[in-house]
Amino acid sequence: MVKSLTLSKAYRLLNHGPTTLITSSHNNKHNIMAAAWACALDFDPPKVTVVIDKNTYTRELIEASGTFAINLPCVAQKNMVKQVGSCSGRDMTTDKFAQYNISTFAAQQISAPLVEGCVAWLECKIIPEPHNQNTYDLFIAEVIAAYADERVFSDGRWHFEGYDDLRTIHHVAGGAFFATGESVQAI
Repeated sequence: MVKSLTLSKAYRLLNHGPTTLITSSHNNKHNIMAAAWACALDFDPPKVTVVIDKNTYTRELIEASGTFAINLPCVAQKNMVKQVGSCSGRDMTTDKFAQYNISTFAAQQISAPLVEGCVAWLECKIIPEPHNQNTYDLFIAEVIAAYADERVFSDGRWHFEGYDDLRTIHHVAGGAFFATGESVQAI
């Protein structure tokens, strides 16, 4: 069901602007946060940008490890996305994965866990840009591995028809989301 992607098509996973889950890990500490500001940046090698506030625990782990994962959650995970986006892992007695019973699987090239049930995953390695990171909280990263659930992404395209619970989500505000809509084809 999970299929590795050709990296030249990795940008297509983020092109439609979904809400993402950023996972991080360093020294056996893990965290997860929701992020709406993730964007494809380049094709070859594939690069992404993501805004991660300097006060987050996720950022602390990302800066220590130099890597992170972008997970694309779906409609079925909307409550979990709201939960992990509403609290800090730094303030918890247990990590968010345990607190919210979030199942994960191992990434292939980084230590950050990948979230089960998502519809796509990107393993990322930071390209250090201290000015952007410190001034704008903007991280640039190279995508070093990418995967998607082939039920809804194959041949380089999203196709959600028949899988409403697997549609990606877009955060509006206050716990409200839109689900990615119906595909329309231009002629």
